Amino acid sequence: MIDVHPTKCNLCGGEVVYTSNAKIYGREFGSGRCYLCMSCGAYVGTHKPRPRDALGILADAEMRYLKRICHAIFDPMWQGDKHPQRHRREMYAWLAEQMGIPAADCHFGYFDADKLRIAHKILLDKSRMESARR
Repeated sequence: MIDVHPTKCNLCGGEVVYTSNAKIYGREFGSGRCYLCMSCGAYVGTHKPRPRDALGILADAEMRYLKRICHAIFDPMWQGDKHPQRHRREMYAWLAEQMGIPAADCHFGYFDADKLRIAHKILLDKSRMESARR
């Protein structure tokens, strides 16, 4: 499981501070809080109802890009369903199985760049197979 109150950057080992996310976005957004690495600038947002708890691991620009492109493929696979939250859990369980990791550890916010690349390839392959069937 991830450290929801990080003090050391998972990317560079630098000091991580809990701060306003206005330092990143120019204004407070979402929960208004984040964890920010003072050395490399990697950051992670926090849960709105639990603003002390990180949403995942600190991410640099590459990881944030990889998360966006994974979500661009993954989200349409479960959204629009009659029971989207159930379907979303089922999709994460499927992805966990494909990646050979526990379902509890399968979330894009928990993945480093290597795992994000693996997830992206799996999702692309699934998307292409589904498109070919249509």
